[in-house]
Amino acid sequence: MDFATLIGLVGALVLIASAVILGVSPDVFLNSASLLIVVGGTMLVVLAKFSIPQFLGAFKAALRAFKFKLPETQTSIEELVDVANVARKEGPLGLEGREVASPFLGKGIQMLVDGQTGDTIKQLLDKERLMTLDHNRSGAKVFTAMADVAPAMGMIGTLIGLVQMLSNMEDPKSIGPAMAVALLTTLYGAMIATMIATPIADKLSLRMTEEARLQMLYTDALVAIQQGTNPRIIEQMLSSYLPPGQRDKTPEPETASG
Repeated sequence: MDFATLIGLVGALVLIASAVILGVSPDVFLNSASLLIVVGGTMLVVLAKFSIPQFLGAFKAALRAFKFKLPETQTSIEELVDVANVARKEGPLGLEGREVASPFLGKGIQMLVDGQTGDTIKQLLDKERLMTLDHNRSGAKVFTAMADVAPAMGMIGTLIGLVQMLSNMEDPKSIGPAMAVALLTTLYGAMIATMIATPIADKLSLRMTEEARLQMLYTDALVAIQQGTNPRIIEQMLSSYLPPGQRDKTPEPETASG
């Protein structure tokens, strides 16, 4: 579970709700017509920009921003060094049935067990990485489009409300409440864009970069293992994926003897 995403989104909603409750009656901020225009209109306009599988897939990808947490780089390096040690001592068949943290790594290990060449492993894993990137990028684009469309739909709703208000000016007492309802659509659009769509789009973009980087680390390690590289050399090679502060703490490998 990624608590940063959960705390950020829920915390923002709680703050807004608290401000509403401490002010006038909360009922003032609820209007079914405004919600219909902004929420329904935003969803339909965004759907028009993408295919149905892309649109629905974006919400599945968004769930990963809450549920899925990538392994730490240092933990992954330690796991890969252990895999390299097993492969060096027992051969690739010694990795048969091994449980690992990442399905991507599991596919790569199975390729080692099946006796695939280093070039084949790299080619297949690179293709898998690009497909994952494309899936995550598509999800981020859907939520970015939602962040663009929601405020515009809010403005459209406000204009509709103003036209309706100005067409019925006989009762001056109704102007204030009617103006408040017209402005609600702008509020809804801004909230959807700022508090929901944009954070999820940014989180998916960040996760896309992190996951691609981790998959590159796996690919480099597996190709090196297939080529029979010394595990200590592999550990030194993979340490380049660590931040400089952590990289300096990585123990220097002993000289390979073959």
